[in-house]
Amino acid sequence: MTEASVREFKMPDVGEGLTEAEILKWYVQPGDTVTDGQVVCEVETAKAAVELPIPYDGVVRELHFPEGTTVDVGTSIIAVAVGDGAAAEPVREAEAPAAPEAEAAAEGRQPVLVGYGVATSSTRRRPRKGAQAPAQAAPPAAAAIQAEMNGHGPAAPVTRERPLAKPPVRKLAKDLGVDLATVTPTGPDGIITREDVHAAVTAAQAPEPSAAPAAQAPAPAPAAPSSAPVSYDTARETRVPVKGVRKATAAAMVGSAFTAPHVTEFVTVDVTRTMKLVEELKQDKEFAGLRVNPLLLIAKALLVAIRRNPDINASWDEAAQEIVVKHYVNLGIAAATPRGLIVPNIKDAHAKTLPQLAESLGELVSTAREGKTSPAAMQGGTVTITNVGVFGVDTGTPILNPGESAILAVGAIKLQPWVHKGKVKPRQVTTLALSFDHRLVDGELGSKVLADVAAILEQPKRLLTWA
Repeated sequence: MTEASVREFKMPDVGEGLTEAEILKWYVQPGDTVTDGQVVCEVETAKAAVELPIPYDGVVRELHFPEGTTVDVGTSIIAVAVGDGAAAEPVREAEAPAAPEAEAAAEGRQPVLVGYGVATSSTRRRPRKGAQAPAQAAPPAAAAIQAEMNGHGPAAPVTRERPLAKPPVRKLAKDLGVDLATVTPTGPDGIITREDVHAAVTAAQAPEPSAAPAAQAPAPAPAAPSSAPVSYDTARETRVPVKGVRKATAAAMVGSAFTAPHVTEFVTVDVTRTMKLVEELKQDKEFAGLRVNPLLLIAKALLVAIRRNPDINASWDEAAQEIVVKHYVNLGIAAATPRGLIVPNIKDAHAKTLPQLAESLGELVSTAREGKTSPAAMQGGTVTITNVGVFGVDTGTPILNPGESAILAVGAIKLQPWVHKGKVKPRQVTTLALSFDHRLVDGELGSKVLADVAAILEQPKRLLTWA
């Protein structure tokens, strides 16, 4: 038998030029068998959460860092024994070879690093203490039958399916100290949702039914807007480490605010006709199965305005002291996620038809909510839209995404009294705000772009006449 060798898997650069990443979750433990392409951990960079697949077969010997540790790119994070003798080699702490455990929902994973392929194998974990490990891996049912035949009586289950939950939900459960195996799922196909995790926390904090009623307790204070409930009776303040996406966002916004001279202009517009068009498009067979909402037409309006005023789609090259005008539009959409604000962008949005743009917007939003946005999806943006209206906010003065020349804030669309055809009538009205880099965009250009967007939303037929 060939002697096994130990290979060290180093933290890769999962983005372009990133220097570190935080280990969010280990999916394997020492003694587990891994195969080429199998996801072994989830890490969070300054841009996104990413799953890391191992590039070879073997048995895990050691995890060099615990969850929650920030590791520099190029540092070894896991040791794996590879070769024909890997399975026979003892692992650390004299652990026996691990019994297999099926990894729920392992099928269908997408590759997250070039060259690693799709993870199709299942994760194998160590048996619980006291469980007898077979010399060779066998199906869980066979192992249980064998234990009973050996006179051990009815065998306890040796496997347990890993609870189904998306990365942001797993992170929330970790922060709240909730074991996902104890949570009752209510999502589709047995997926655990954020509400399920919070419900588990509430249930754990509830008094025992048999307990005698005590004096009337005061009503609980409203929940604080944070990732974990705060008890104002016991904690005066909470410190939240700033790292990952939030840290990168903070640094980028400070750099942008104090580098690019911002100018913000506002316009309030009657979007009643646009809202009617949205309802009509929802019934159009060309948009069957697609997400159709006001943001779709606002995005298209901005793309048409950029086409009419191409100089706004530019960036500032500090080193060369040049303005770089882009002949393509990578349209960024600001998205709030559990890990912080991210701005993925739709590549070559200018070349997409309206149904194609609707499909891209739907995919972008869904991916962001699941915490699966890749670093590449957040690079190369040229202009951005931030929809603060979803929070009931009228408008704001948005800060430019670094490297871009303009950002459009969309306020809440509300029914308001409006002068229409000489009479005051209730109309659907919103306020738009356009911030731009005054080194690249003067007041005239910025005003033209904002006015064009407003004109299209007021009369959406201009999407045809101006396109």
